[in-house]
Amino acid sequence: MKRDFLRGVRQALPIVLGYIPVGFAYGVLAQKSGLGLMNAVAMSVIVFAGSAQLIGAGLFGAGAGPLALIATTFVVNLRHLLMSAALAPKLRGWKKWQIAFFGYELTDETFALHTMRMAKEHPPMAETFGVNVTAQFSWIVGSLAGYLAGGQIADVRPVGLDYALPAMFIALLVPQIVKPVYLMMAVLACVISVSLSLLGFSQSHVIAATVIASTVGLGVEQWMNRSSS
Repeated sequence: MKRDFLRGVRQALPIVLGYIPVGFAYGVLAQKSGLGLMNAVAMSVIVFAGSAQLIGAGLFGAGAGPLALIATTFVVNLRHLLMSAALAPKLRGWKKWQIAFFGYELTDETFALHTMRMAKEHPPMAETFGVNVTAQFSWIVGSLAGYLAGGQIADVRPVGLDYALPAMFIALLVPQIVKPVYLMMAVLACVISVSLSLLGFSQSHVIAATVIASTVGLGVEQWMNRSSS
């Protein structure tokens, strides 16, 4: 079990490299928004959702009420329902508390990694939790460090921490490109997303590009399978 857990820790290293700097940026924002140290770190322990925490800290700093905070973070995290549903068939045989703990620590980045890990087999549970626990621990460490350094940093943008998250997603994407059609989908999604962004669309351009590229890729793959059979 220990060996399986450590294997999960190693698999999570690309996520760690992204979570520490992005968590650092959240910690700086939380400090400047007026959140106390305990509350800021507690969000990373209890909420553990990067976009929700960044939005929540910003809303808190702007003086938003509790209902606005809850409603906004709820909508932002709705995608977790789809991610959990997609991985649920891979967790058959797990106890309810184990599934609950897995869902609690599931994020966009760990979902991408688990999707790749569980594509053809059911990896050991200890390995799976090794990925999740390592990812959350790195986020908490980054948050704490960012909060403690927040008083010395006026703006995190010149430091370039905002590049860490896209770089991490690229590191997670590359191992999944195992077929030419997957590369085509990735390039198509990139072109559509950038094009829509240049045309003035908001962040919804990412979702639109993902849906379009996935649909096209599914159609191409099914056509290729029919042609070869």
